[in-house]
Order: sequence, then C-alpha cells, then structure tokens
Amino acid sequence: MLVTRKSKRKPSGGLRHSLKRRNKVLTQLANRPALTTLAEEDHRKIVRGKGANKKVKLAAVKFANVVLNKKNFKAEIKTVKANPANREYARRNIITKGALIIVDIKGATKLAKVTSRPGQSGIVNCILVEETQEQKETRERKDSKSKKI
Repeated sequence: MLVTRKSKRKPSGGLRHSLKRRNKVLTQLANRPALTTLAEEDHRKIVRGKGANKKVKLAAVKFANVVLNKKNFKAEIKTVKANPANREYARRNIITKGALIIVDIKGATKLAKVTSRPGQSGIVNCILVEETQEQKETRERKDSKSKKI
C-alpha cells in the first residue's frame, strides 16, 4: 500500500508553515447560546466571563419589565409572537433581543418588543409597541378569513 502525504513545499517553492494548524471553529470561540424560554419560574445560570467577570444567563423566564409612560411595570409574558433572529424561535417561545412578545399588563394583553439581551444580562426589559393602522387591517383580514373556513 502506497502512502501519500502533503509536500512540505508550496508550488512556489516556499516552505509550508505548520501542517497541523487549522482555523478555529465557532463552537470553540464562545459558550453556547442561552436560548431563554418561557416557564413557570425564572431560572438563571451564573457563568464565568472573560477576566474573571461573572455573566448571568437567563435560561427560563415568566415576567418582563415593561416601560410605559416613563414608568416600569412587571408584566407576565404570555407568548412570543415573532422573533426576527429566527422564525423557529417564535414557534419554540425563545426570547432574544428584538423579539415581539405578548404581555399581560393590568388584565390587558399588549404587544412589547424586547430591548435587553436575556442570555447576556439575565433580565427581560421591553417597551410597548403600537400597532399601525395597516397592521390592524391585515390582522382583521386574517381573522375574518380564518372564521370563514
């Protein structure tokens, strides 16, 4: 059996550097993402960060801090409506920055946008989002179509 190996020289005639060296894979660079989900109670993980700093990762959450008229309210999260990071995240109720969530404030359900990074900061902060007239019309059209079927 004939064994072939890579030449130590490049086609230009120069020496190749370390033959065992390879590029780092993304999984080697950092920790896995937290993928914060909805749950009955909060669940946080404390992870050692760079320079012996501590990072709090939020694994599961039930409540969010909502800003309304320069006042903060603690609101229960009902579900994740949309997530621009990944369409699959909305289906799995995973919360990331920029996700649109439905919250319950004083008995009324409202749409809110997450402004914090739950996997990095360990808390969910969000602001209320007003629906435009166009969005209301399309939602009503979809609802009327689903009722006909």
